[in-house]
Amino acid sequence: MIVPLMQAGAETCGGKAGALGALLRAGLPVPDGFVIPFAAYLAAVRDLDLGRFADESDDLDATRRAIEARPVHATVIDALGRALDELGDPPVAVRSSAASEDTGQASAAGQHESFLAVHGVSEAADAVRACWASLFSPRAIDYRGASGRDDRPSDDLVMAVIVQRHLDAEVSGVMFTPADPDGATEIEASWGLGPSIVGGKVTPDAYRVAEDGSVTRTVADKRTRLDRRGTQLVIRDVPTPARNQPTLDDATATRLAKLGEKIAAVLGGPQDIEWAIADGRTWVLQARPVTAAPPPPSLSGASDTPAAALTGTPGSRGTVTGTARIVRGPGDFARVHPGDILVCPFTDPAWTPLLRIAAGVVTETGGVLSHAAIVAREHAIPAVLGIPNATSRLHDGTVITIDGTTGTVTATNA
Repeated sequence: MIVPLMQAGAETCGGKAGALGALLRAGLPVPDGFVIPFAAYLAAVRDLDLGRFADESDDLDATRRAIEARPVHATVIDALGRALDELGDPPVAVRSSAASEDTGQASAAGQHESFLAVHGVSEAADAVRACWASLFSPRAIDYRGASGRDDRPSDDLVMAVIVQRHLDAEVSGVMFTPADPDGATEIEASWGLGPSIVGGKVTPDAYRVAEDGSVTRTVADKRTRLDRRGTQLVIRDVPTPARNQPTLDDATATRLAKLGEKIAAVLGGPQDIEWAIADGRTWVLQARPVTAAPPPPSLSGASDTPAAALTGTPGSRGTVTGTARIVRGPGDFARVHPGDILVCPFTDPAWTPLLRIAAGVVTETGGVLSHAAIVAREHAIPAVLGIPNATSRLHDGTVITIDGTTGTVTATNA
């Protein structure tokens, strides 16, 4: 019923847990934990007869609601309680690990649920059930459809759940290891817990560690951070002096790159790695194959950029012209039409269905290694990130051109 994370394999515990298990067995720094494997999920949904549900949104939504409505079986709760006690009953992170997640074909970045600062068996059981149900969330369904993975048999749609000791990170981030031996490691970092970065809520510091060990950095204005307070996650303002301070020194960035090299060697290819630094120690939270590498740093000089262009970070290659659609939240989703260019404060994973119909994306915050940027690259739509006040500087309904390779946005009448 419970699999120690050290023993987890992808065939019974999903790609995410399988990768972490392999890293633990290789002696790399992964937080303690365990996995509730596919078998527990299959037992929980056995009498729902999932095979009778068609790939229609109403049927799939009914599946999700049915899973959410039923109590977690007592045997699972008992096993969960014993495993938590063995960890010392700390706050934990509860993360999805689906069969189709974190593969070389599709990352499913941010498409299933994860929970931080969970404490106690009751909260953990609720989080496990929510992870199970998220297999049928609108964004997960849409992601599978967009990536051509919605024709799989229902018995291949299975979910394991990872439970690990929660880390109160002082700094966290994402790292992409290079595809080529002489390539650079790309690192993004910000203060506090990782969801701010992977969810695109902050524009992180960016580091590029070359094969020879040299480091280049771009320090961002990091205005907010996410932290745990008891069993709650709170967004706090970063004190003014720290907003423009680098989160990592060059030596730490270099050590991260070397850790990334070890992870890539264990897992057999370029990796997208989530990491955290807590109490002075670096930890690996997740590693999955890189499915869509970010554009290289723009080499265009000022003379190549139109005078009226807004400039941000290149997030996903390509150039497209379309109607700007200002989207500040889910209430604006219905206004987006095929071919529109999303202009938004940020895009979190819940916005994935919009990326299937949009022609491009412009954000005010976020880094090139965020979940939404990864999904934009997987969908092959241009993206420009981190343009301050883009939602007020660009006007709804106007025609704009975005270049996701150089990171520029230009109104056609400019």
